[in-house]
Amino acid sequence: MLTLYYYPGSCARASHIALREAGADFDLQLVDFASAEQHAHAYRQINPKGRVPALATPRGIITESPAILAFIAQSYPAAGLAPLDDAFEFARLQAFNNYLCSTVHVAHAHIRRGERWADDEAAIAEMKRKAPQVMHECYSFLEETFSDGPWVMGDSYSIADPYLFTITTWLPLHRIESTDFPKIHDHLQRMLQRPAVQTAIAMEQAD
Repeated sequence: MLTLYYYPGSCARASHIALREAGADFDLQLVDFASAEQHAHAYRQINPKGRVPALATPRGIITESPAILAFIAQSYPAAGLAPLDDAFEFARLQAFNNYLCSTVHVAHAHIRRGERWADDEAAIAEMKRKAPQVMHECYSFLEETFSDGPWVMGDSYSIADPYLFTITTWLPLHRIESTDFPKIHDHLQRMLQRPAVQTAIAMEQAD
């Protein structure tokens, strides 16, 4: 049995969707950010980083979205969530997911969690001011380099799609409209039609 530790609307949603797409048997465990549960000793025993997602497996805990997503794809190969038989294509998928993790997510975090990088109030305020511009630049790059679709990897739906979808839903926090990026916007709309996405969102909203 797998257990996904998550917070609604966070990057953990990508793993939540992927687990549903894979047909995995798993439990959901809410980590309540409102009460700072992610920093509590009990959760730090699960994920010392104090963040979500974390995926508990029979062999131990996995953290970081790209790693969890790859684990899901490799654990449920019949779901076809990654090009597992093509090393180059799998690396290309991993490059995309790592860009989302290391660059786009970090750019987003500057608008809400500037204290990770600075203590000075003026510096934090400048990070918040700059974050929407950086996010727009990131999404301009994603738009320019997006495949002919309909999915990130082209014709095949993969673990990159729920990850891109999840981060795209954060754009309004930066006062950015997804319609500024037609390919990304179309991808967002396609994702919203998928049953696994609808179920994941409904389950998270119930919490």
